[in-house]
Amino acid sequence: MSGSNYGKFAVLCAVWGLTWIAVKFGVTSLPPMLFAALRFVAAGTVFLGIAMWQGQSIRALAVDWCGLIIASLLMITLCYGPLFWGMTKIPSGTAAVLEMSLTPVCLFVFGVALRQETWSWAATIGLAVGSLGLYLLFVGEAQVSYDRGAWLGILAVCWAAASSALGSVLAKPLIARHGSAVVAGSTTFLGGLLLSAGAVICGENPSALALSNWTMGAFAGWLFLVIFGSLVGYRLYMQLLRDAGPSRAGMFAFVSPVIAVVVGALFAQETITVANVIGIMLMLLSAATCLCGPRSSEKATPRR
Repeated sequence: MSGSNYGKFAVLCAVWGLTWIAVKFGVTSLPPMLFAALRFVAAGTVFLGIAMWQGQSIRALAVDWCGLIIASLLMITLCYGPLFWGMTKIPSGTAAVLEMSLTPVCLFVFGVALRQETWSWAATIGLAVGSLGLYLLFVGEAQVSYDRGAWLGILAVCWAAASSALGSVLAKPLIARHGSAVVAGSTTFLGGLLLSAGAVICGENPSALALSNWTMGAFAGWLFLVIFGSLVGYRLYMQLLRDAGPSRAGMFAFVSPVIAVVVGALFAQETITVANVIGIMLMLLSAATCLCGPRSSEKATPRR
């Protein structure tokens, strides 16, 4: 990867490593799916406003309306809906292991299947090492009582990872044609609208978003998710998908949890065990292996 892409990757990992705390602040007082939907609709509106201010054509997306809707559904609606539902059935540590370890693996598999990536042993071994490291990072939390509800929760979280990965790979050609701001805005806005509809169908009450239910922590968390998690992080992710390929962009899943755990230890007095340290080392080794390995066989696309 180029120096600028390494910089983007570092910022993406730092920002998305802190979003877990922001989400936790929000869902303590607000319905989780509607909270997420409001974040994406707000971010999408700003994205599209910026794109129009910069003179980019949003009407040009009409020729790719079908692909855009599919990408929005997969990356936002069918990812965050099942993910939040699944997290009500299984411990958060288990959900983190499943979602974070499967995301880069699925990005690599779908990237190879759709000829956006070149298969290699180095990448395969790197993903396996990273997945093991992620498990060790959360060992002790990832204990599940495998009742019927837990199995459904596990399947939902696994689906969320696969859905997000497939949507990301399908979005890459759209980003190349229309630019990261337009595609980021369109997918977050459409996906957020569809997620809000899904939240209501699943029983969440929009009245729960009344101003009286917003604590200072929830509002601060929402602002962080909109500004940094979406407007900064999501656009950087789109650009990395286009310029570095799905599997390299997906390496954030092996670095962001490390940042989240370190921040938790520094500011929330959370304990880090020897197994956690070994896991962190394996995850960083995996990310370094994949980031510095051979690039995708696909030629770089024009930048916007």
